Amino acid sequence: MIEMTNIEKIYKMGNSSFKALDSVDLTIYKGEYTAIVGPSGAGKSTLMNIIGCLDTPTNGEYILDGLNTKCSDNKLAEIRNKKIGFIFQNYNLLAKLSILENVELPLIYLGYSNREVREKAKLALQRVGLETHLKHKPSELSGGQMQRVAIARALVTDPQIILADEPTGALDSKTGKEVLKMLTDLNNEGNTIIMITHDKEIASYAKRMITVRDGRITSDELNKKEMRA
Repeated sequence: MIEMTNIEKIYKMGNSSFKALDSVDLTIYKGEYTAIVGPSGAGKSTLMNIIGCLDTPTNGEYILDGLNTKCSDNKLAEIRNKKIGFIFQNYNLLAKLSILENVELPLIYLGYSNREVREKAKLALQRVGLETHLKHKPSELSGGQMQRVAIARALVTDPQIILADEPTGALDSKTGKEVLKMLTDLNNEGNTIIMITHDKEIASYAKRMITVRDGRITSDELNKKEMRA
């Protein structure tokens, strides 16, 4: 699913430069549930942005589901929209839209018909238990409900990968565990999950844990003590 070879990301700052990622090799297979964990400044967010086709490496090769991501910005955006569903810490929902309209947006961008857009969005919200809240605005929901909307939005295009960036960061511990259980259930249904977190306890819910420090992968191991939400 993901094949990264010798990935480097270098940021220029005036006359100096900073290497955020240094010679990263990474393979993630279809159906895996992987956590990428590391402290602030370790490079995990940069790695997430490249995995999610939100940014491109300075050097190295990234193959996503057989497609080389070294391409034009328009082609990269097309790959991103078709292959990846995003779940963000702060939900990134549009306040003026209903939750149904928020979930519909990715389908509209992909050019689905109005009928398909409405049907698929309703099914995605039903999947996360919010089929009775279709007309609600984000401000009318709890944090956990908003994150479930974000999960529905990530699922609605049937992406190859669900990329979750600190998905429990804005939630209390009880609600966070509910979201983690939902991610585990989605993985058990066959979805490929990649979770980015600074918290090793949160990472322990994944089946594989990759640690990033100083722009390098310092460990990559199967989680023998996988937590259950």
